[in-house]
Amino acid sequence: MCKVFAEQDPQGYRQINRSVRIGGHSTSIQLEATFWQLLDEIAESQKMTTPRFISTLYDEALQAQGEIPNFASMLRTTCALYLRGVQIAAEKPGECPSALIAEHAA
Repeated sequence: MCKVFAEQDPQGYRQINRSVRIGGHSTSIQLEATFWQLLDEIAESQKMTTPRFISTLYDEALQAQGEIPNFASMLRTTCALYLRGVQIAAEKPGECPSALIAEHAA
């Protein structure tokens, strides 16, 4: 087993609650610290605050899917898709990570 995984800092998987406003309602979302760091990075790449990014993502997903059975899980997979897109973008210079994420999510 890889030591990078087994010996990771426990602070990375510490649970953190953040309050965000979605659809005009304040709600609390609990995710591991590493996912919050990634969401902050994604939001910054979109020139948004993290709460604004989360709210926009929620609205767009609701419009596209009609419902969101587990939004916290959706946020985690959003981070995974982002990381996959960043990895692919490094392999394909000049291509937009957002487009690559969409391409691999389909």
